[in-house]
Amino acid sequence: MKSKVPLRSLARFFVMAAFLCQLEARTENLSQIPARTPPAWLRDGVVYEIFPRAFSSTGDLNGITEQLDRLQDLGVTILWTMPIQPIGEKFRNGKFGSPYSIKDYYAVDPQYGTIEDYKRLVLAAHQRGLKVIMDLVAVHTAWDNEMMKRPEFYKHDAQGNVVPPVPGWTDVAGLNYGNPALRRYMIEMLKYWIRTCDVDGFRCDSASMAPTDFWEQARAELTQVKPDIMLLAEASKPELLVNAFDVDYAWPLLRTLDNVLIKGAPASNLRATWEETQREFPHNSLHLRMSDNHDESRAVSRFGVHGAVAASVLMFTLDGVPLLYNGMEVGDATESAGAALFDRLPIFWSPPDRPHLGQIYQALIRLRKENAPFRRGRVIWLHNSNEDSIVTFKRADEKNEFVMVINLSNRSINGRVDVEDSEGFNLKRVVGMAAEENHNFPSFHLGSFAWSIYQRVLASAGTAASDAGQIKHD
Repeated sequence: MKSKVPLRSLARFFVMAAFLCQLEARTENLSQIPARTPPAWLRDGVVYEIFPRAFSSTGDLNGITEQLDRLQDLGVTILWTMPIQPIGEKFRNGKFGSPYSIKDYYAVDPQYGTIEDYKRLVLAAHQRGLKVIMDLVAVHTAWDNEMMKRPEFYKHDAQGNVVPPVPGWTDVAGLNYGNPALRRYMIEMLKYWIRTCDVDGFRCDSASMAPTDFWEQARAELTQVKPDIMLLAEASKPELLVNAFDVDYAWPLLRTLDNVLIKGAPASNLRATWEETQREFPHNSLHLRMSDNHDESRAVSRFGVHGAVAASVLMFTLDGVPLLYNGMEVGDATESAGAALFDRLPIFWSPPDRPHLGQIYQALIRLRKENAPFRRGRVIWLHNSNEDSIVTFKRADEKNEFVMVINLSNRSINGRVDVEDSEGFNLKRVVGMAAEENHNFPSFHLGSFAWSIYQRVLASAGTAASDAGQIKHD
């Protein structure tokens, strides 16, 4: 999804209206149907989103390749490159144009380099054990795309004019998935990038705006080319996770997080949103947990530095796959979303007074990697004495239990977690955690936006405690 200038608000209105229509249309209960099984490397992974134009001083693909060692050391495992294709010039927004206005699906933007540069990037990533996924823009193209020679590929109004997919998205033309030839063109294009550059999957822009049966068709054919391919949907639409996609956007949780940290909504709303998602989505659905991305103002700007860290702790310790947007690891506050998408605003890699953030993210990634409950364990929500400000939940498997206590307010709080059996829990030291030495779990004292992690090693497999009456997620 992309914001437009100067019609950003109008575009967001139409996108939100479409999202609400999706919610109203969810009449079938899919929670009893299993979600498709994602590849293990995705379920265990951490996604790092890269805007090539902003990521390096050179603003190209080679600038990404040069930083692969740093990204590997940070601990991320999946690199998502935002669109690398040439950008349309007709009806372009801003000086550089939106990277989501594709002029040629089979080419690389000359400002980014060549297809050989992209192949070299993917190969170098693979040599370091990293996966690479491409951004796929499937619901629209630039107005000067070669595909315009095939007008039947596009949507038309009553007068026969090609139209945008959403009225406010004036720099792009909407594609018509009622045309079988268009579907064949798009699927063959995806196969080309897999075969030519050995990419590991696709993040699919505005996925809910293309028919679900197209995505299912594409999934079936792409799997024949590369069996462990992954598809990420920029959508929150339950049916997409049955047969087509491995993971989607946790948009409902992100919007709730914004309401809690910006508007002062009760922190307990996060649990309510999580539970509602469990009731709507296929069993064991995988969601991308995020507090920042290219469509949002930077998290440190929305929440403040300490609030942004607390938000990330939540997203990295809940179920799902966490996302880092490039620059989060240093607390970059350069303008993002809106007009920034059409300009070149390089990441500021050395902001003052934030040198610890990289260590915190590295520690959170390591915590998740070294402890299976955070990747594959159950989520058990726990009540606490101040649910307007504090979220508490347990991540558990047969060997370990971890209790998370996160203060999502800007004030210090004393409280208590409701745990049926609190014996054996010890403070788990993680970089960035500011818990007091004299803790007495399940009681706690947390400063503003502070957080604590408690661990209990179970005596033997199969003895994990079950909290009566709590929601669980396997």
